[in-house]
Amino acid sequence: MYSLLKKFLFTLDAEKAHHLTTKTLKILGNLGLLSIVRRLMVGKVHNNPATLFGVQFKNKLGLAAGFDKNAEYLVEMDTLGFGFVEIGTVTPKPQEGNPKPRLFRLPLDTALINRMGFNNGGVDAAAKRIKTFRKNHSSSELIIGGNIGKNKVTPNADAHIDYKICFEKLYNLVDYFVVNVSSPNTPNLRELQDKDALRVIFQTLRDTEKDLMKDGKQIPLFVKISPDNSFEQIDDILSLVEEFELTGIVATNTTISRENLTTDSTIVTEMGAGGVSGKPVQNRSDEVVNYIRSKNKDISLIGVGGIQTGEDAIRKMSAGADLVQVYSCFVYEGPRMISRITKAISLN
Repeated sequence: MYSLLKKFLFTLDAEKAHHLTTKTLKILGNLGLLSIVRRLMVGKVHNNPATLFGVQFKNKLGLAAGFDKNAEYLVEMDTLGFGFVEIGTVTPKPQEGNPKPRLFRLPLDTALINRMGFNNGGVDAAAKRIKTFRKNHSSSELIIGGNIGKNKVTPNADAHIDYKICFEKLYNLVDYFVVNVSSPNTPNLRELQDKDALRVIFQTLRDTEKDLMKDGKQIPLFVKISPDNSFEQIDDILSLVEEFELTGIVATNTTISRENLTTDSTIVTEMGAGGVSGKPVQNRSDEVVNYIRSKNKDISLIGVGGIQTGEDAIRKMSAGADLVQVYSCFVYEGPRMISRITKAISLN
């Protein structure tokens, strides 16, 4: 069924197709028809509950940040069967993001290029929606992660203030946090992966947390890193993860590399700047996950990048990931992949 729908969606601009898909899901949910959609387009979701970093997951498949930037589709993603959803990236103030078009498909590579630029409605709007979801769906087992960033106009020297604002406003609403310093689509953001810059952010969040904690319990805190980092840069990040006792790492974000693409280079050049996600980033993402795991056996790892099949998910987990996330896969494979991937994980 999705193959027919995909043919239509792929005739549209990629961002327009995304909005059409999500708004259709919202309408179907409001009409009480999502359970039918799940039966027809997803099939059986193979839940295999697991407790990781103190959080109970109904299954190990999550929706990566970027798909539901504003926490608008929690009910829909929960109904479809995801074990967790990472909302965002959210910033303190609403922002439009980069000029359109800013999302492109590379079908020959099963990939996307995006330069969205943290377009979102601001942390207050996201917090309100999460609070409403928690209130109206108290029996839901969906785990919600909060991916936080800085506004484009905020200089890097003040970035820690933006992360603090988002941290404060989502604290006790999300189940875990992800500090996003690795998107290639906000000018100079990746400079925040520098050891000294990261130390300021982590120190600020740990200091802020002292006044927010309930019963002395910390909310799990991750950092999302770039696949373009060298192993030496990853070592620096790992030292900070250990210094500030972060829960773990989300590996990886999109890549700025254009190597090994099947799509004609002229077409790719015309699309312009942006991060590549999907199949082309799989090998490097797996390498990064494997490297991190070889250096630290104890931290938690959320693996994302290039997962299209159940076998890809198992490969990522064999490299060292505790949980896996998808995004591009949803575009190319449709919701049926939720059944396929959760089945593979449950049988592994």
